[in-house]
Amino acid sequence: MSFLGDMRVLYSLAFASKRGKTHAERLEKFYGAQAGDYDDFRRRLLKGRRELFRSIPGPKGGTWIDMGGGTGSNLENLGGRIKSLKSATVVDLSPSLLSVAQRRFKDHGWRNVYAVEADATTYQPPEPVDVVTFSYSLTMIPDWFAAIDHARTMLKPGGTIGVVDFYVARKHPSENRKRHPYAARVFWPAWFSIDNVVPSPDHLPYLQRRFECASVSEHRGKIPYLFGLKAPYYQFLGKKVQ
Repeated sequence: MSFLGDMRVLYSLAFASKRGKTHAERLEKFYGAQAGDYDDFRRRLLKGRRELFRSIPGPKGGTWIDMGGGTGSNLENLGGRIKSLKSATVVDLSPSLLSVAQRRFKDHGWRNVYAVEADATTYQPPEPVDVVTFSYSLTMIPDWFAAIDHARTMLKPGGTIGVVDFYVARKHPSENRKRHPYAARVFWPAWFSIDNVVPSPDHLPYLQRRFECASVSEHRGKIPYLFGLKAPYYQFLGKKVQ
């Protein structure tokens, strides 16, 4: 952990330009200055990624797409299973983050792992895939519902979708789902929106409508340097059924 690196990230979070004509331009302006320090800080901010990726069986000879996968660090959670895949692809719109991913893949000697600069709502793999994951990326995709629908079209029948992300509960959540107080439902969207991150009350309901739910869990995780505050996040695993 580097205090100086944290300060660079926090400066970017607070003051880096997030403006641009396109979503890709906004992302690159936001991440460009912090790409080198991204992984260390996000490892403490973005909870549940390791657990999600380790819970998904890596299909031998299968294909895995990590949408909005940035620096490719998520794939390290697969351990030795990654070598049994036909291919794993990190799709992202930020060339700065993808350059970190390419260096990571080279350092690991992964010859079946690729980094692709593309939009999560339109990227077309060469063939239907076995697994699609979104790790804290749906909240940064303006048309997140289109990204979910597109992921479904990419998956083979019986394929797996895995999502972990920030969220807030609906005012009247469905049975067995967590209820968040009014203050949480107002504070977290307002705080995250500064960085164009949009926690939604509709992620989980929409995922459960589009996929057969294998598992879902709701948690709260500490935010670095915001002492005492814990942001709500969820983990979802689903299957594509005909």
